[in-house]
Amino acid sequence: MEVPGAGYVVLALLVSLFGTLAFRYARRLVTVVRVLRRGARAEGRCVRVETEPYGRSDARRHVFAFETADGGRIEFEDLASWSTVEGAPVTVTYDPRDPAGTATVAGRGSWSPVLQALALVAGCTLGALGFAILLYAEFSGGNR
Repeated sequence: MEVPGAGYVVLALLVSLFGTLAFRYARRLVTVVRVLRRGARAEGRCVRVETEPYGRSDARRHVFAFETADGGRIEFEDLASWSTVEGAPVTVTYDPRDPAGTATVAGRGSWSPVLQALALVAGCTLGALGFAILLYAEFSGGNR
């Protein structure tokens, strides 16, 4: 059974999803660039590496911790290489006004956080544009 207009709805939802992700990662990119230029630095450690339960995915989440200059302990999740293991030392850069919301792993042995965020922005933007082009082609081709 074919539902009229379902293709348009699916493509519009995909454009919205990828557009929202691109916007979110673009905001993160701006934050990372600002923090790397003007932020405080601290030594931190990878405190947990979490994997998908039941082995259904090879996705990993890396959780890092550090102490701020005033002694507060902050934990945050950030992108990391597959070789980053629990207990690995890292350099953390953060904005002292919002350490939990701005912390990023930045140091030797880690892929640049700017390049990571830039790759995510580019990928999601290309996805949104690709689906938008398909939606436009589907919409304009259907009216002929």
